[in-house]
Amino acid sequence: MSATTAPPAGPAPGSPAASVETHCPYCALQCGMALRPAADGAAGGVEAVGRTAFDVNRGALCGKGRTAPALLSSRVRLTGPLVRRRPGGPLEPASWEEALDRVARGLSEVRAAHGPDAVGVFGGGGLTNEKAYALGKFARLVLGTSQIDYNGRFCMSSAAAALNRAFGLDRGLPFPLADIPRTGCVILVGANPADTMPPALRYFAELRERGGKLVVVDPRRTRTAEQADLHLAPRPGTDLALALGMLHLVVAEGRVDEEFVAARTTGWPEARAAAMAHWPELVERITGVPVPRLREAVAMFCDAPASMVLTARGPEQQSKGTDTVGAWINLCLATGRAGRPLSGYGCLTGQGNGQGGREHGQKADQLPGYRRLDDPAAREHVARVWGVDPDVLPGPGRSAYELLDALGRDVRALLLTGSNPVVSAPRAAHVEERIASLDFLAVCDVVLSETAKLADVVLPVAQWAEETGTTTSLEGRVLLRRKAVDAPPGVRTDLEVLNALAARLGWERGFPTDPEEVFGELRRASAGGRADYSGITYRRIAEEDGVFWPCPDVPAGDGSPGPHPGTPRLFLDRFATDDGRARFVPVAHRPPAEEPDAEYPLLLTTGRVPAQYQSGAQTRRVAELNDAAPGPFVELHPRLAGRLGVAGGEPVAVVSRRGRAVAPARITAGIRPDTVFMPFHWPGAGRANSLTNPALDPVSRMPEFKVCAVRVERAGDGGSGGTAAPGTPEAG
Repeated sequence: MSATTAPPAGPAPGSPAASVETHCPYCALQCGMALRPAADGAAGGVEAVGRTAFDVNRGALCGKGRTAPALLSSRVRLTGPLVRRRPGGPLEPASWEEALDRVARGLSEVRAAHGPDAVGVFGGGGLTNEKAYALGKFARLVLGTSQIDYNGRFCMSSAAAALNRAFGLDRGLPFPLADIPRTGCVILVGANPADTMPPALRYFAELRERGGKLVVVDPRRTRTAEQADLHLAPRPGTDLALALGMLHLVVAEGRVDEEFVAARTTGWPEARAAAMAHWPELVERITGVPVPRLREAVAMFCDAPASMVLTARGPEQQSKGTDTVGAWINLCLATGRAGRPLSGYGCLTGQGNGQGGREHGQKADQLPGYRRLDDPAAREHVARVWGVDPDVLPGPGRSAYELLDALGRDVRALLLTGSNPVVSAPRAAHVEERIASLDFLAVCDVVLSETAKLADVVLPVAQWAEETGTTTSLEGRVLLRRKAVDAPPGVRTDLEVLNALAARLGWERGFPTDPEEVFGELRRASAGGRADYSGITYRRIAEEDGVFWPCPDVPAGDGSPGPHPGTPRLFLDRFATDDGRARFVPVAHRPPAEEPDAEYPLLLTTGRVPAQYQSGAQTRRVAELNDAAPGPFVELHPRLAGRLGVAGGEPVAVVSRRGRAVAPARITAGIRPDTVFMPFHWPGAGRANSLTNPALDPVSRMPEFKVCAVRVERAGDGGSGGTAAPGTPEAG
């Protein structure tokens, strides 16, 4: 057996002893699970059980993970290609030959008529590393287009930009999850793991059991906030001011770690001056968080021997998300809570391969290994691996929303895989119009999603348990998902699709269908890059239950024998900048792109619910999950509901400058009176994404999902009355 060959996965499911170790297809925890034949004949033929030996979840699975095998059933997924043979006609069954010929012809005709950048590619943060790598290579070599991005741009791109700016490297967590219970205090900003990644909640429970403190920053009193020692409920869109106010107090109270700042950072005087302009009383007026609570949070954070700040989509999905994350990083640096054991800033990545998905080339500005596409040395290295001249590689393209907004105009054809932007993009109704205006659309998907229904060709592709591949978890640990069952006969893998399309478009070589072979090329392409996978093999992943990057193909350099062990903890000796120092970046509060006014007097914020993942294209097809999350809702404070004259369960309309969504009211004192909440990424009349503001962060190009101005009406009023003003802003 070669050094890069994974050990046999065991007998195929169907035999009594069959059990295949793999990982959950959903969030970035990538919980360890085993698939075995279902004893009760459940849909999909297998059942999932948690792997107690995998340290991330220790055998725990949430409802989504436990029911994931139901998606393997032929009754809920595509089992053959579909082609729209005439404009306006229906999607009809077709052979693979007809479907692939039609895709190749559609892409070629647009490219010939309008140039290579008239063809776009849109990927997803759920694709394996192998598929993300192959998709980026296909776009840049076969199609010659710069127009490629992916839905992970809507996930943690603001945190990634801030991490690169401050530390020179973006890995969501610079330490393992196992470090969280061992620190002294965690400030959790805009995250609700109790709903979004339930097995992770135990880390925060263990933190408190050990005597540590948990501070939760969220405008809602979520199930996670209920576990906190301190809950701060700022007005949506003011997280940046809150972080600056805390840093002001750190300076004013003499809590700056001057030795750390002098030895390991640059830029402190400018960042300090910016923070001092945000005095506590001003921050209270902006955020609604009382000054005594600010002081209490600072004391909890600074009095502990070690502390962490963890953010999620709340502060990141804003038009100033990069600066907001930067302000929290500045707080960590000023207090010496970075680059030290059990301390630091980290981001809780959302999508299953949200980390690896942006490292290897499906993002508009990046090449494999997290290399910059506009870096001549990076282009030279990757071009050498690909066997082409660096000059043939196109430059950076549009970011995700800008690419979707250009559809039907500058970008006339689109190949889309692993995403459902008709539901999940901001200003979703507009995006749906742009997609519908394309000259040609091809979609690769497991199910007939809302976006796939608009396609000219739909190609059914294999899913998590039907193919082998790697993902990279929120810890930066590269993991191996193993094939456990065969896909239905009419289904192919994404790698097989790209291979067949490349051949039709003149590339007979360079697009292998074996994922381990693709990973071998990815290793070479990433070598020497910031996300260096060159020392990672399928065998090592299997034997070590995952390997943390960076892991170059050299010994560790500390005199120990053997291969590089990987890097569970970053920045302990130096940061990944040229001089090894972290960089303070001065930032200042600015309001959201859209503030309330007389016509739209309230703020809408969005988030997830436990039983739905992403756009719900998969989870809404699982009966148990659908029963648990039958549809969207509007969360209102009792005072707001009283002014509207609505009771719980009655339909209300939420209206923004971009659209209108209707859903039942849920009345709770756990939300601010000036704020309403809706779960986003939902289709139909309750589509919150039709309301959200596509205003983009100037650095990360992240849309402002988390805050926009709205009004709320009784659904039957049709916009003629029943609108409630928020009254005086206050913490919930």
